[in-house]
Amino acid sequence: MNLLKRTAPVLLVALVLGAAGCSQSSTDAAITTRVKHAISKEASLKGTTVDVSTDKKVVHLSGTVKSRDERATLIAVARKVDGVQAVKTDLVVQAPQPKTAAKPRQKPVAQARVKKEPAAPRRVTHHQPDLYGR
Repeated sequence: MNLLKRTAPVLLVALVLGAAGCSQSSTDAAITTRVKHAISKEASLKGTTVDVSTDKKVVHLSGTVKSRDERATLIAVARKVDGVQAVKTDLVVQAPQPKTAAKPRQKPVAQARVKKEPAAPRRVTHHQPDLYGR
């Protein structure tokens, strides 16, 4: 019993330290999961697809976004997640696509089918006088 009283605090400290050492990767995985969930719940980020990873409680966001506002929103959402110490980004903003006004398709003008008649013989007129000066 005396041995148990002496070793109990040592065992307790060893268990806590061992759990803390093992929980680093699970904490990172849990943070990644929470960040992905927070992004999916944000209404303004519907349809946005980015890669999320976490290393030592630092979240890394990468991918392509549509605008600077979308990029800023992603960073803000990730920072609000519990356990995140910092956010690093490799988010690339797409170049805006030129908006070209599409011309509405017009229906072709209906043309009546006309039966072609043979052309009348052509008259040739010359303005040069003939041999007799006419």
